[in-house]
Amino acid sequence: MTDQRNANDAVINEAIGVIDGALSRMMQRELVSSGEVANLLLDVRTLLTAEAEKPSVVIETIEPVASETV
Repeated sequence: MTDQRNANDAVINEAIGVIDGALSRMMQRELVSSGEVANLLLDVRTLLTAEAEKPSVVIETIEPVASETV
Protein backbone atom coordinates (compact mmCIF):
# COMPACT_ATOMS: atom_id res chain seq x y z
CA MET A 1 0.00 0.00 0.00
CA THR A 2 2.93 2.34 0.64
CA ASP A 3 4.13 1.85 -2.94
CA GLN A 4 0.69 2.80 -4.26
CA ARG A 5 0.62 5.91 -2.07
CA ASN A 6 4.12 6.92 -3.24
CA ALA A 7 3.04 6.46 -6.86
CA ASN A 8 -0.07 8.56 -6.26
CA ASP A 9 1.99 11.26 -4.55
CA ALA A 10 4.36 11.33 -7.53
CA VAL A 11 1.48 11.78 -9.98
CA ILE A 12 -0.06 14.53 -7.87
CA ASN A 13 3.30 16.31 -7.53
CA GLU A 14 3.77 16.13 -11.29
CA ALA A 15 0.30 17.58 -11.86
CA ILE A 16 1.06 20.41 -9.45
CA GLY A 17 4.26 21.10 -11.37
CA VAL A 18 2.33 21.32 -14.63
CA ILE A 19 -0.20 23.67 -13.05
CA ASP A 20 2.50 25.90 -11.52
CA GLY A 21 4.42 26.12 -14.78
CA ALA A 22 1.35 26.97 -16.83
CA LEU A 23 0.07 29.49 -14.30
CA SER A 24 3.38 31.34 -14.24
CA ARG A 25 3.27 31.67 -18.03
CA MET A 26 -0.40 32.67 -18.06
CA MET A 27 0.08 35.32 -15.38
CA GLN A 28 2.48 37.17 -17.69
CA ARG A 29 -0.28 37.67 -20.25
CA GLU A 30 -3.38 39.80 -20.21
CA LEU A 31 -5.56 37.34 -22.09
CA VAL A 32 -5.61 33.55 -22.09
CA SER A 33 -7.77 31.67 -24.57
CA SER A 34 -10.31 29.14 -23.42
CA GLY A 35 -8.53 26.57 -25.61
CA GLU A 36 -5.31 27.00 -23.65
CA VAL A 37 -7.16 26.60 -20.35
CA ALA A 38 -8.92 23.50 -21.69
CA ASN A 39 -5.57 22.02 -22.78
CA LEU A 40 -4.11 22.64 -19.33
CA LEU A 41 -7.08 21.01 -17.63
CA LEU A 42 -6.89 18.00 -19.97
CA ASP A 43 -3.16 17.63 -19.26
CA VAL A 44 -3.78 17.70 -15.52
CA ARG A 45 -6.69 15.25 -15.81
CA THR A 46 -4.51 12.89 -17.83
CA LEU A 47 -1.77 13.02 -15.20
CA LEU A 48 -4.16 12.42 -12.34
CA THR A 49 -5.87 9.47 -14.00
CA ALA A 50 -2.69 7.82 -15.31
CA GLU A 51 -1.88 4.32 -14.12
CA ALA A 52 0.33 4.31 -11.03
CA GLU A 53 2.77 1.85 -12.63
CA LYS A 54 3.67 4.22 -15.45
CA PRO A 55 6.92 6.09 -14.84
CA SER A 56 6.57 9.81 -14.21
CA VAL A 57 7.80 12.20 -16.86
CA VAL A 58 9.36 15.50 -15.90
CA ILE A 59 7.96 18.31 -18.03
CA GLU A 60 10.66 20.92 -18.61
CA THR A 61 8.68 23.35 -20.78
CA ILE A 62 5.11 23.81 -21.87
CA GLU A 63 4.73 24.75 -25.50
CA PRO A 64 1.55 26.28 -26.91
CA VAL A 65 -0.45 23.99 -29.20
CA ALA A 66 -1.24 26.74 -31.68
CA SER A 67 -0.24 30.36 -31.93
CA GLU A 68 -2.90 33.02 -31.81
CA THR A 69 -3.14 35.80 -34.33
CA VAL A 70 -4.80 38.98 -33.19
